[in-house]
Amino acid sequence: MQLEVDRLVEACGDEAEDGGIVFEAELEPLAGWGAPVKPAVYAGGRYQLDRRWVGNDGDRSITDVVVVDNAPSQANRLEAALARLAPALGVPEVVLDLSGVAELPPHLPRRLSGFRFPHRNGDAYLRDATLDGTPFPKTEIGRGILAATGDEPAELFRWFPQALLFGFWQSHLGKKRSQAKLARAWVSEIVGVEPASVDTRTLGIKGDPLNLSADEQARYDPNDLLAGWEIAEGSKKERGPKSQDSLAEIGHGQVPFRAGEEAPAAISFQRVVQRSTLSFPSLRRVWLGDAAANAAGRAVLASIGLVAHVTAFGRAFSLRSGCDLRPVKTTWTWMGASSSENVERIDADTAAGILRDCVATAEAAGVPVGRVWPAEPLVLEPGPQLLRVIRETWPELG
Repeated sequence: MQLEVDRLVEACGDEAEDGGIVFEAELEPLAGWGAPVKPAVYAGGRYQLDRRWVGNDGDRSITDVVVVDNAPSQANRLEAALARLAPALGVPEVVLDLSGVAELPPHLPRRLSGFRFPHRNGDAYLRDATLDGTPFPKTEIGRGILAATGDEPAELFRWFPQALLFGFWQSHLGKKRSQAKLARAWVSEIVGVEPASVDTRTLGIKGDPLNLSADEQARYDPNDLLAGWEIAEGSKKERGPKSQDSLAEIGHGQVPFRAGEEAPAAISFQRVVQRSTLSFPSLRRVWLGDAAANAAGRAVLASIGLVAHVTAFGRAFSLRSGCDLRPVKTTWTWMGASSSENVERIDADTAAGILRDCVATAEAAGVPVGRVWPAEPLVLEPGPQLLRVIRETWPELG
């Protein structure tokens, strides 16, 4: 079957029985089958290990797997793709403008997109921002966004439609204020199947062409090595405005990896697979009014996910250092009420066209999209307390 706007709208209706769409991809490391892949590493140098059923009806078994990229991380990557596409697609965007914080180091953003807020519409950056000098929660737009729920989602459709697709928890307003939650309707994960080993550690040494003595003591400001450092007498470590430690701490000398500090190594897998699901029942938690508005609005959310998925993962992509993957076999399956059907894959341009057609349909049904979506981002500034903590975290250096 081909993905069409009418089919999406129908599947998102209040009385529809369709289950959703499953997107599966066999992935191959850039260096070829069996080449090591670096999964995400968590606190304590750990990988996310699991054991799962794999196979088909005739050959199933419980197999060791490692989660290469989990659902929250995949959602962040889809949102990053939307951030790049927002102007061309006409999708609304909220931006925290940090250009007035002159002392920020160059690796930090000067404009933080709402597509990058860790908690979407429930993020503390949004709560602690100002709009035209007024605390954002006290503005009409701010009150609407912070009070939105799945049953009253109009302000999220206007400003944070991605939150209605990838889910949210309004958990940063205080225990006695809104705790609204909405489960994610788009879930994606990349898993490495049958790891050759999960115990290998990365060994090595930080080299130095001059082989300077790493045991020599240096006194320095740990916040600003450009301010200079000096050779210190004695071997006693000091902490404070001026730290005293070995020369190795400021990048000189040959330093071997210490026992117990070796990082987990990349892993060779028998297979690397991505599975993404778009759940129509989850989208049916979003209510916009009458049946026509509900179905059309939910279809807009579904099409936003399609654009993000095709853009982020429809070709070779890089998750992190040592984790460059390309799809070598991809299948899309429409999960109907009692049967399934293969779906013809689409490219990014086609997905964008479906989104625009869904927006037009939703606009005709009275959903706050289309002409209601602003042509320019909603630009906020950090409030006084947020501005203060930013400046204390990143002080202006001499």
